[in-house]
Amino acid sequence: VQVAESGGGLVQPGGSLRLSCAASGFTFSSYAVSWYRQAPGKERELVAAIASGGGNTYYADSVKGRFTISRDNAKNTGYLQMDALKPEDTAVYYCKLTYTRDRFYWGQGTQVTVSS
Repeated sequence: VQVAESGGGLVQPGGSLRLSCAASGFTFSSYAVSWYRQAPGKERELVAAIASGGGNTYYADSVKGRFTISRDNAKNTGYLQMDALKPEDTAVYYCKLTYTRDRFYWGQGTQVTVSS
């Protein structure tokens, strides 16, 4: 089983990044995809989520209208498109793939830094 995020980096305020979450070793299409983030000194928080079928999505109020979650089951990959980035979006972003409450996988995280 492998879950790997990519796409993080340093971006100026107002810029964009697209994070990817590539999975292997299990049936990706059966798992919901969630993106969490954790800033220094803060708890990990849920940013966005998408159901296994892709029909239902959730966004935290702080990112609504700026972030878009999606998935490509044919590529076993989830995405988080982040636009209009703000300094307060700076955090380590984690992908979580959830089948049930007791069966889930985390990625290792990718750093996103928004700074001029």
